[in-house]
Amino acid sequence: MRMGNLAKSWRLLATTATMVLVAGVAQAQSVPESKDPIKLALNEWTGQLASSYIYGSVLEKMGYTVEYVTAGAVPQYEAMVSGNLTANPENWDNNVGEIYPKAVASGDLVLLGPLGIDAVESWVYPAYMEAKCPGLPDWKALMNCGEAFATPETMPNGRVIDYPADWGARAEPLIAALGLPMTAIPGGSEGAMVAEIKSAVAAEEPVLVMFWAPHWLFSEVEMKWVDLPPYEEGCDEDPTKGPIPDKVGDCSRPAANVSKVAWKGMKDKWPAAWKVLEAMSLDNTTQQKLMFEVDNKGRDIKEVVQEWMDQNESVWQNWVSKATS
Repeated sequence: MRMGNLAKSWRLLATTATMVLVAGVAQAQSVPESKDPIKLALNEWTGQLASSYIYGSVLEKMGYTVEYVTAGAVPQYEAMVSGNLTANPENWDNNVGEIYPKAVASGDLVLLGPLGIDAVESWVYPAYMEAKCPGLPDWKALMNCGEAFATPETMPNGRVIDYPADWGARAEPLIAALGLPMTAIPGGSEGAMVAEIKSAVAAEEPVLVMFWAPHWLFSEVEMKWVDLPPYEEGCDEDPTKGPIPDKVGDCSRPAANVSKVAWKGMKDKWPAAWKVLEAMSLDNTTQQKLMFEVDNKGRDIKEVVQEWMDQNESVWQNWVSKATS
């Protein structure tokens, strides 16, 4: 009797395995839905490159043909509207020109939800500066202790290292609007700003820098964000907006939304790839680790992405499962 039950159990397992195999074959036959290449945007910064290569690697695992196309952050939208570019898994919606919001509104570009990246832009400082400037991270603390961040060239004002001049001043106009006892000094380059931060932290010296995240620096150095006045609609024109009643521009810039965006025709032509993009999610910590390997250690980005794929199969397989179930 027990042997009979055992035989039945084995037959049931064999039948189930066959059904799973058939389902897998059927799935393999239906994906890719088209042999035409899916063309993914490559923008100018390492984090976006990592996102595109991860998404493309997953698609290749599923049998799709993928092409990577170097595309400027603004010109890419016209290419996507026409279908010459298929998707961008990491799209920042700040400084994108006029075509982007119009294309999204018309439905020619489709947003597939947030990627999971939390875009932050503010002033950063080392945690040990809180003992020298009580009240941080509140920006109002700088009203009374700007001198804690002073250098010989800015004394008695504190120093804020602003973005490089060709990026556009961010700290200087905010300092003027808020009436802070600080002086903005343009950074020489991204590399120079990073070197200044690392040197100051190593010597536990004061440093305050206009910066952004995600960035690989946060994988190596512990920095904290100043809570600057949040953005309010109309802050640049209406003095009643922001904390200073008679000033305009006294609040931060609006934070960028980091979304996945695709050509509208992708959904019908490659529906499973579309669903993978919907399911895809990366956070700051993940991306900063990848950026650290590339930008700080000088490793090849495709090698770093392949390493991530090997170590995080359960993560991306979950995206595939959601797309093909």
